[in-house]
Amino acid sequence: MGISKKMNEFATASSWIRKMFEEGAKLKKEFGTDNVFDFSLGNPDIAPPAQFDTVLKKIAADNSPGMHSYMANSGYLFVREAVAGQISIEQNMSVGADDILMTCGAAGALNVVLKAILNPGEEVIILAPFFVEYTFYIDNHAGKSIVVPTKNDFSLDLDAIRAAVTPATKAIIINNPNNPTGQIYPENDLKALGEMLTACQEQFNSTIFLLSDEPYRKIIFDNHKVPSIFKSYRNSIVVSSYSKGLSLPGERIGYIAIHPQIDEKRPLLAAMTLANRILGFVNAPALMQRVVAELQGVTVDTSIYARRRKTFCDILSAAGFDFTPPKGAFYIFPKTPIADDVKFVAHLQKYKILAVPGRGFGLPGHIRLAFCVADDVIARSGPAFKQAMEDLGDL
Repeated sequence: MGISKKMNEFATASSWIRKMFEEGAKLKKEFGTDNVFDFSLGNPDIAPPAQFDTVLKKIAADNSPGMHSYMANSGYLFVREAVAGQISIEQNMSVGADDILMTCGAAGALNVVLKAILNPGEEVIILAPFFVEYTFYIDNHAGKSIVVPTKNDFSLDLDAIRAAVTPATKAIIINNPNNPTGQIYPENDLKALGEMLTACQEQFNSTIFLLSDEPYRKIIFDNHKVPSIFKSYRNSIVVSSYSKGLSLPGERIGYIAIHPQIDEKRPLLAAMTLANRILGFVNAPALMQRVVAELQGVTVDTSIYARRRKTFCDILSAAGFDFTPPKGAFYIFPKTPIADDVKFVAHLQKYKILAVPGRGFGLPGHIRLAFCVADDVIARSGPAFKQAMEDLGDL
């Protein structure tokens, strides 16, 4: 085989969403796009805010020398200052430009951080269900993924996390709000987690980083809040992007923000800045850096997602699904009425419904449904979900 055995195995393990995309293409070709209910992809469909178009056109028209030149690997200083101002508000703590590193999206940010902190064989705790690529990012940098379950409502199981911490633990990744569940970890749980990790650091004489992946921070419902991770734990790092809050997933623009009092701050920043370069990102795109600098605090109209969430929850409840309503993001993660989530996903396809099996996110027995789709697609899916649940005797 010409390709790496590991990459071949990874391609198989990460194939669920791709499989659903391929199945969707077949169904749409056979029955027409309007007759297929595709909830498989977390690809924001809402247009960016109007301010984005204004700023983009203004900056694209600027032909000043150096507009598209290389910059410091950490990003333009004026951009990092702007981002630091917004992070200071979100984290309820003064954060400076030197605490920010601009990246190629949140995925680039996570890889930069992991490259900077991991030694071969060190462990990173991830919480199931989780964004599937976490395990691959950890492997990229010779780390070992330790999967820890959450509670039935997908909240933090602090006892399970504590049992998983060892002298080899280097980091824990949380995703707040979470993909695929939409859960938001409350302030009390985060403070308890921070206290526990502080105690573990003292016990093992080690440094344990808490990485908070927050690209869905701006998409929240019912007046929920995403708490400050910096207020909960000193050795914390936020990674995020503008993919969801500004609907710019294809522009690959994000950032790393570190706690201002984090341990070994200068060498950590130096390591991340170098990692940004040697991983091949070099620096975040110049044009998008300039754009987002002027859009701090701006977000898409999240009332659209809130409306869709309510419609979808009503439909699923009426059909008989068991699920925890999401507090944020744009996913619902219902339990499957049969144990085999892959078999149930195949059953849904008979009714032209596309979902992703929960095992693709580390938790079988569930499906992920994305509601970043047109309102009418959600509304018209009601009879199909109801019929699919009524016909379970066929399985």
